[in-house]
Amino acid sequence: MNTQAPHPLERTLRTPADLAAAGLIAPEDVPGVTAVSARYATAIPAALARLIAGGAPEIARQFVPDARELNTAPEETADPIGDARHSPVKGVVHRYPDRVLLMPTLTCAVYCRFCFRRESVGPSGALTPSELAGALDYIRAKPAIWEVILTGGDPLVLSARRIGAIIAALDAIPHVRIIRIHSRVPVADPDRIDDALIAALKRTKKAVYVAVHCNHATELTCKVIAACARLSDCGFPLLAQSVLLKGVNDSVGALEELFRALVAARVKPYYLHQLDYAPGTSHFRVPLEQGRALVRGLRGRLSGLAQPTYILDIPGGVGKVPVTAEYLSPEGDGAYIVQDSEDGRHFYPPAAPQREDISLA
Repeated sequence: MNTQAPHPLERTLRTPADLAAAGLIAPEDVPGVTAVSARYATAIPAALARLIAGGAPEIARQFVPDARELNTAPEETADPIGDARHSPVKGVVHRYPDRVLLMPTLTCAVYCRFCFRRESVGPSGALTPSELAGALDYIRAKPAIWEVILTGGDPLVLSARRIGAIIAALDAIPHVRIIRIHSRVPVADPDRIDDALIAALKRTKKAVYVAVHCNHATELTCKVIAACARLSDCGFPLLAQSVLLKGVNDSVGALEELFRALVAARVKPYYLHQLDYAPGTSHFRVPLEQGRALVRGLRGRLSGLAQPTYILDIPGGVGKVPVTAEYLSPEGDGAYIVQDSEDGRHFYPPAAPQREDISLA
């Protein structure tokens, strides 16, 4: 009988010891990473771990814990986009009249080090059956809800049986016409996009869109492209959400390569997000004016098919607006006044100078 443990790069890495054994962090970095992992969830699936081990710094930066995550800048908050303010029942965020977020789980296949929900996501975050029933009852009772966005966490970490049950429940609500799924799974664990999952997603005649989170062209391996093709071939339109990240995609060349690769994989670039003010993420932050310059630089280089909307989630839960002159007024020193969709005006603070010293407080 073979009792040999699997190679570190053949399983999901969840602890600093796992990361060190796989060669993703140096032994001397284990104490700092241990402190980070005690506060924020860590998981790197084998597919991404192998990319990092093969020499992909833009992937490592997104997923390997960094001691700088323990620095919280003054403008950073635990709930930067105001989910709690718009959560009428557990598992639902109802920010806009015609659509809701439904979060059946807060568990993810991989934990992004810049996540705006990093204070709440983790391995034990699934709704109980009664909580899920309450969330679905809320949706049933609101005829204005036209679209339900399954997010979290990552809904595609659930079993095909549970995903199918949720899809079937939404299919039975007449006023829900669109189901959208936000997921990292096609990139993080493409083998999960199998026949059982496809069958679960097809338990409705309503339109099902899948929004894939992808930030760098290196993430689009042959397996990832094949997983996207399986979804697309079964009739699910694919969108992509990306986050503008320092040291990952903060150049015109990197963004151009990313968006071209997505379109070639039949994935429409949908949103390029300005990084939210989540705790411990300042080392990822690209100043807003630099982001605007990068997006301007893509004009003329990419067809409209490959151009996402550069978007800002106004801090505090007001909602999203495009990063354009129509919505932003410079205030000097990197600050802006942002106008929301109802003509409200909100102060958007500049990012604080980045610190390299680490505080464990």
